[in-house]
Amino acid sequence: MPLMSTILIIDDEPNLRRSLSLILMREGYQVTCAASAQEALQLLQAGSYDLVFLDLKMPDRDGMSILPEMRRRYPDMPVVILTAHATLNSAMEAVRQGAREYLLKPIQPDRILERTREILSQQEQPARRREILSQMQTLLGELHQIDGATEFNQSVNVATMDAARYLRHGPLTLDLNTQDVLLEDQERITIAPSTFKYLVTLVRHAPHPVSFETLVKESQGYDLSRAEARDLVRGHIHILRKALEPQPSHPRYLITVRDVGYRLVA
Repeated sequence: MPLMSTILIIDDEPNLRRSLSLILMREGYQVTCAASAQEALQLLQAGSYDLVFLDLKMPDRDGMSILPEMRRRYPDMPVVILTAHATLNSAMEAVRQGAREYLLKPIQPDRILERTREILSQQEQPARRREILSQMQTLLGELHQIDGATEFNQSVNVATMDAARYLRHGPLTLDLNTQDVLLEDQERITIAPSTFKYLVTLVRHAPHPVSFETLVKESQGYDLSRAEARDLVRGHIHILRKALEPQPSHPRYLITVRDVGYRLVA
């Protein structure tokens, strides 16, 4: 991860901008702040950032209204929503519209830094993987010339090396690097990272029930009450069912356990 990764904070609360800036700058990140949507768009005219933190509630324009423009200009630029419980539904909608994920206010320094490192690392992985594969192909070709060996099945070698990146359960295969899902023989299904983590938690506990509180704690790191956790989990389960279930209204894989949580059956 580059020590000077660039981060843009878009939030109209001076105290939050100041606190978040200090947290990130102490870790060596280059931080720029915008107090309004208009100021943010002006800054983005000069180029993209490695990561953006975006508040949804601002006086001139809400964050949701500028998210499509940001995605259109820089489709690969990760955007993390900063939200309070009161705007949680809007944050979930922002994730559906392309935001990387959301974090709840008040901000938790350890959680902010953890997710920042993870997201920036994920941004680097595809390019690094292509570089490694290219090097492997070159080396395998040289080895074949030196030894006069039979042809290598490079796809098998690569698959073996990548085994640790996949999590499998029944018809589901989860790619922990790209955060995509392969369901049986279908094409890859892309799921927002914050929602993907809920599926990972369900797979790791399958086929046992997972409580609302455990799902939130293991997937997003929040300690919430039963009622708060239930409301938060429902939105993610709704997204997962739409993506994975043949009939979302009659779930086959993601089963509700009344007054407890959910379990994965596959």
